[in-house]
Amino acid sequence: MTHSSSTQAVPNISPVPRHIAIIMDGNGRWATKRFLPRVAGHGKGVEAVRTVIETCVERGVEYLTLFAFSSENWRRPAEEVSLLMRLFVTALEREVAKMHANGIRLKVVGDLSRFDARLQELIAAAERRTANNQRLTVTICANYGGRWDIMQAVGKMIAASPGATEFGEEQLSPYLAMAYAPEPDLFIRTGGEERISNFLLWQLAYTELYFTDTFWPDFDANALDTAIESYRQRERRFGRTSEQLVEKKKAS
Repeated sequence: MTHSSSTQAVPNISPVPRHIAIIMDGNGRWATKRFLPRVAGHGKGVEAVRTVIETCVERGVEYLTLFAFSSENWRRPAEEVSLLMRLFVTALEREVAKMHANGIRLKVVGDLSRFDARLQELIAAAERRTANNQRLTVTICANYGGRWDIMQAVGKMIAASPGATEFGEEQLSPYLAMAYAPEPDLFIRTGGEERISNFLLWQLAYTELYFTDTFWPDFDANALDTAIESYRQRERRFGRTSEQLVEKKKAS
């Protein structure tokens, strides 16, 4: 199933975001402040992921997308990249059974070809096991970049329609890595940075952006509720005027 783009149609608005996307930033800095190795922050960050998943289930969020490892993160020290990969494997081994038991579907999107065979097998097995779950869809973006996503989608679209010379959004959308999900309603970035960093470039066109100084390991249920409350105060116009929104409310 693909979802229409927010530049093509106005999505339904609800008090709870249907889809939340998060850049989980600040793990290393959280650890450094505590005179701990950076990997300790990444380990603590996994606990925050667990908390946020549980909170999303309780609040009625349908899709949660987490930026775990960007295509630019390969530039980090080799030792840290290796530790992150091991952490990813461990988290998959430990968490998937619990997620499945709680009706959570797991998807992993990105260029997975750079990961070793063991990790690729674990990802495929986890996706198969949880494929029919509908309570919450958790997407992990790993070796993902927004520009990579658009380019791989363009390549697949052209390959599927040889000879075609004109394309529109509706032709491209099914090939985007997250075609199965509606566009995010709320984007959160922890750790104090205020940029999108090549994350879901196509999908964030009309998403509400929320930035917090809180480091990811400290991001808990209360922090998520604060972000959702900020979202509720936003006026989501999608190109319309405030007056049009008032009229629409009166009519309904």
